[in-house]
Amino acid sequence: MGNKLVGMTLLAQPLATAGPDMTQIQGMMTGKEEGDKKKPCRACTDFKSWARTNFQKKRDGGDSENEKVNDSGGGVNEDNDSDESILAQRAHLQCPLDKDELGGATWSFLHTMAAYFPDDATKTQQKEMSAFMKIFAKYYPCEHCAKDFQVSIKESPPETVGREAFSLWLCKMHNEVNRKLGKPEFDCRRVDERWKDGWEDGTCDF
Repeated sequence: MGNKLVGMTLLAQPLATAGPDMTQIQGMMTGKEEGDKKKPCRACTDFKSWARTNFQKKRDGGDSENEKVNDSGGGVNEDNDSDESILAQRAHLQCPLDKDELGGATWSFLHTMAAYFPDDATKTQQKEMSAFMKIFAKYYPCEHCAKDFQVSIKESPPETVGREAFSLWLCKMHNEVNRKLGKPEFDCRRVDERWKDGWEDGTCDF
């Protein structure tokens, strides 16, 4: 959310006592769970980590032909461009989203959806949105992220009585994630500026 609404700024709810400890959580959230031997998951890992793991396996297997990021021939190996150059190049491609890209796009969608939720939601709308968030948490592509979010919404169920309550709840959920990742929290009093009306200084008006 940039330097203003960085992820959902809110009161983080403690994880269930039976859940993983903080070290495990941080590993899960970064896609670096110890002992995980499965094929790298793009949506569960940041691009640089995924690329290093994936292309290391290809190099070890002698498949130098496939050590490319795209058709332009940009390889990802020890002798290649810097991480910054790789990411800059990747920004111009239509590649599957990594964990960070997926997270940013998802939070943008959720916050915007909350910003346009009815001010006074009907009972049906409240139930539908609550059900949507639970289904979303179940099928989110990043598996360890999804499991963590399921714990959070179980302890702090969606508040769907209306736009203001839902936006604030979502902001708190986002901030909880930010705290776990060591990222700055967003001032939830400014959710409407960030996701609905634009900043008071007029930055978004042109």
